[in-house]
Amino acid sequence: MKFLLDQNVSPALIDFLSEAEHEAEHVRDLGLSKASDGEVLAATSVAGAVLISSDTDFGELLARSNAGEPSVILLRRQDGRRAGEVAGLILANLDAVAQDLDDGVVVVLDDDRVRVRSLPFRPAE
Repeated sequence: MKFLLDQNVSPALIDFLSEAEHEAEHVRDLGLSKASDGEVLAATSVAGAVLISSDTDFGELLARSNAGEPSVILLRRQDGRRAGEVAGLILANLDAVAQDLDDGVVVVLDDDRVRVRSLPFRPAE
């Protein structure tokens, strides 16, 4: 799988994801350190990647635009964790959500649960 790491995610995750045979780049390596969230989403989509972030604004942007891509892994409650621990959380749950990520979703990961919301977001009926 191919990932783009947002500015608020440690670039050290690249090594852990690469060791697990995934492709990963950090926004800073693409000159997007100061890019808007919209620009980061667009770059993620063009790259055919999944965005990894802890910024909840991406879900709001996807909801407003009614976009079906890109998929986002949203990390919650990860402050103070080392990159290896965060990578472990992602990799431990990746098989279970891989097909969803291919289809277009926001996956919210925290210590004790995984939530998956399909894109585009639809209003509750």
